[in-house]
Amino acid sequence: MKIEDLLNLTAGEIITEPIITAINSVTVYPSKVDQGDLFISNDAQEIATAIENGANAIIFSESSVKITDKEVAWIKVKEIQKAAFKLIRYVLISREASFYLFTEHELSFMKMIVTQKSNIEILQNDWRKVFEKILNSDAKMFIGTDDVLMKMIKPDVSILNKEASCEIITDTLFKTTFKINNYIYQEKDITPFHVDILQRVVEFCDLHHLPYDLDRVKYTKHFTPVFIDGFLNIMVPSKSDKVAIFVDNLQDVNKAREYVRYNGAWVKTIVLTPPKTKVDGVDCPNWYLDIDEARDILKNAYFNYAFVYALDRTMLPKIKEDYSLFD
Repeated sequence: MKIEDLLNLTAGEIITEPIITAINSVTVYPSKVDQGDLFISNDAQEIATAIENGANAIIFSESSVKITDKEVAWIKVKEIQKAAFKLIRYVLISREASFYLFTEHELSFMKMIVTQKSNIEILQNDWRKVFEKILNSDAKMFIGTDDVLMKMIKPDVSILNKEASCEIITDTLFKTTFKINNYIYQEKDITPFHVDILQRVVEFCDLHHLPYDLDRVKYTKHFTPVFIDGFLNIMVPSKSDKVAIFVDNLQDVNKAREYVRYNGAWVKTIVLTPPKTKVDGVDCPNWYLDIDEARDILKNAYFNYAFVYALDRTMLPKIKEDYSLFD
């Protein structure tokens, strides 16, 4: 690519008067720079390494960046991420790639049920990793959960059908029987307010002819119930009336507590959160400073359902295994 085209694409200003007129490739990692490449960064050490490796041009945005080699094309832009993704959009002109913005819940079910993920790239929430992944991948479909990043890549990025609705046959907070595509899936480990999310993912898979298996459905990391006793030992459901429900989002706490209010008036619920976390409808959540304090709350509080926010089931005692050959 010619330097003048690079300037037009990124709306950048060239600071030096280099002899070079074009670049070969582009990267955001100094270790990947080859002779004649463009490097994008605001980090002085990374820039120095890139120049040592043969970078012909540098794109940066911070005024604190010092010009160290005037034979290199130094291009200053207003926002480095936006400039980088303008280059990505240029690269994508010649590809037939599609981009989808998923919620974290949708992506969890996507990873869970899809049986063949070739030709699909899951983008991380790091703009440099996203940049490199798109630049170097031959995939036809890219999926990400970062709204800002995905819209930098494609301002009109596609989303799943938010109107999708699944028919629930029977349900409890922890088991749901539902109907999808005229087939009934009985007593799956999924909370009822996640079933519509699953339906959205199924519609997406059907639309794009992606193979999937709904027998794989289970609790996601966003809502994981574990039946316990008073010492936090894991129990089978039939022998326990206490459940620690590990959640990574407050929306699920709110939905679950609303479900309990309408369907289980006898159920005593408590909510455990880090200090100063506000939970709708909970005047006095149980704040914990660390895992030990959270364990003490679960051991000493009276509850049937305890919603534990921002921790996972690894806080529970490990199951003891006896390896004796004589027992």
